[in-house]
Amino acid sequence: MHKLERLLRPKSIAVFGGVQAAAVVAQSIKMGFAGEIWPVHPTKDEVAGRKAYRSVADLPGAPDAAFVGVNRHLTIEVVKALAERGAGGAVCFAAGFLETEAYDDDGERLQAELVAAAGEMPIIGPNCYGLINYADGALLWPDQHGGIRLEQGGKGVAIITQSSNIAINMTMQKRGLPIAFLMTAGNQAQTGLSEMALGLIEDERVTSLGLHIEAFDSVAGFERLAARARELKKPIIAMKVGRSEQARQATVSHTASLAGSDAASGAFLRRLGIARVDSIPAFIEALKLLHITGPLPGYRLSSMSCSGGEASVMADSAEGRWVNFPVLTEKHRAHVKSTLGPLVAVANPLDYHTFIWNNEPAMTATFTAMVSGGFDLNMLVLDFPRPDRCSVTDWWATLRAFESALKTNKAHGAIVSSLPENLPEEYTAELMARGMVPLFGISEAMDAAQAAAFIGWAWREPQAQPVDTSASGAAGGEHVTPDEAQAKARLITAGLPVPKGERAGNAVEAVISSMALGFPVALKALGVTHKSEVGAVRLNLKDAESVSTAAHDLLPLGTGLYVERMVRDGVAELIVGFTRDPMFGAVMTLGTGGVLVELLRDSVTLMLPATRDDIEAALRGLKLFPLLEGYRGRPKADVQAAIDAIAGIAAFVQMNAGEIEELDINPLIVCAEGKAAWIADALLVLGDNKNV
Repeated sequence: MHKLERLLRPKSIAVFGGVQAAAVVAQSIKMGFAGEIWPVHPTKDEVAGRKAYRSVADLPGAPDAAFVGVNRHLTIEVVKALAERGAGGAVCFAAGFLETEAYDDDGERLQAELVAAAGEMPIIGPNCYGLINYADGALLWPDQHGGIRLEQGGKGVAIITQSSNIAINMTMQKRGLPIAFLMTAGNQAQTGLSEMALGLIEDERVTSLGLHIEAFDSVAGFERLAARARELKKPIIAMKVGRSEQARQATVSHTASLAGSDAASGAFLRRLGIARVDSIPAFIEALKLLHITGPLPGYRLSSMSCSGGEASVMADSAEGRWVNFPVLTEKHRAHVKSTLGPLVAVANPLDYHTFIWNNEPAMTATFTAMVSGGFDLNMLVLDFPRPDRCSVTDWWATLRAFESALKTNKAHGAIVSSLPENLPEEYTAELMARGMVPLFGISEAMDAAQAAAFIGWAWREPQAQPVDTSASGAAGGEHVTPDEAQAKARLITAGLPVPKGERAGNAVEAVISSMALGFPVALKALGVTHKSEVGAVRLNLKDAESVSTAAHDLLPLGTGLYVERMVRDGVAELIVGFTRDPMFGAVMTLGTGGVLVELLRDSVTLMLPATRDDIEAALRGLKLFPLLEGYRGRPKADVQAAIDAIAGIAAFVQMNAGEIEELDINPLIVCAEGKAAWIADALLVLGDNKNV
């Protein structure tokens, strides 16, 4: 039994406090909670019509769950008494704990005292609204909400948010999403979001899980959650906030600007097979789709509507997404064409015109033919008329035809309204009962389909290894930045592909070194972070005179010179960067490299360890990748050598994770097939007191 079992699914509830506590009692009674409700109040004889008790000691028994709605000091006393009585868990409503540490010296201390008082008893919060169990009618919730109790034997989704107000808003949705459980996480003083989620997905009445995340409580906790969700076939949607990080300070390398904590968070969720969406409407629609269909087997969609305009909007909405509307095969197109008149152009998305509108047999034939194409999700665009001014009678013939087509082909289907308000809530339950997912808004429908398809893909892939968090934790103190010669010496020692090079103290030494290395060479000023920005590098120097001239120009810019054999036959330039993330450890960024790295922003972020398959998939996802494959007759690049180099660099970072703060390989020059990939520039940042 999960440690939150009694708290999440209580048979008895104790309630402490004043106005909020009375609301909890009233809400549970209103929802038809069948268990015991025990208000506790020092002076009142009853609360919301239920007998009140004076203290924890006076209760008839140890409650399964408690709502503690008293001030922060009394909260600690009540929690201690509940723990000693053997209660199943408590929601701590009061604020004034760790969230106030910036302006209240007592907050951190009181939070520590609260955790100590709870001992082994689970607590949720503090500073949170609590829990709504719509499956059993148990509400540890001090405010109004918009949800309804699940029917006996019914199922719904579970939602956890880190915002009580967002939680309330979600209960007020009119989109037909059945909710079984809703929780708020609060400060997560003792019980983190991932542990709450593990408790919820064990319930057989929960079909899928939605998480609104401000911060991850535990990398290992989320890995356990994702693994268990996969075992139970219960998909997870996340809305991770924090894409705009204006407070992020600029750091010394390009990589830090590309692989900030939000990029790392996105990579972590992808690794776990948790789909990420960016808005509350998309969050609701994705949960709804997963509740009915579960993960989709692929990204192939079909669309039907009786409007060319709607067909065009649907086609455009897939642009730039993984989900797509594949072109119909000639055989399939002919099959659909046979059910329509000669004036209808058959395509996907399909505009079937109004010739067959309200002709149920004809629509059934067309829809059945279209759905027979084996698509992963079939969409019917259908906005309902206003019921206060118009009739909806004709629309049900269309719905019945679509339902029949789905059943005949054993296919997944969704009704998509172009405007959210044009799909009335009162129709949603019947549509879902008929196997048609009501999706509100075209963009949101596409977000939902892509999320469901991503989870389907992720679950077919092998489960990823645990993230290497050995380098996690905030960096402190001064950093040491070895110059390029020192950094490359370490990379060479690690067996990584670095062109031969030598340090030079003056122009004469630079010329001698270049002659020993062989022309052409590159010449660089040492001790300069971003050389191209200040003209601190000269490339393709072909003789001693050009080296001497360049050396005199570069010497005033840095602390010395570095002469390096010029890399030839380069096809493309990559950036391979690593930063230390306080939560995830060393995080890798791959992308289009060179001087335009931040302008093009063609990059992907990966957790470590990363397999060769991970690295290849990341490269293939770059806009640059066609260039590596020989775009328009250009030479093909040595992709396998690039993967070898990237994997080697990642292994080097992992082996030295305790000291490396950042590593920026920009560029990694990928040469033509058979000619390898070379580390042309390296910026290494070490923690203080590290040996170079």
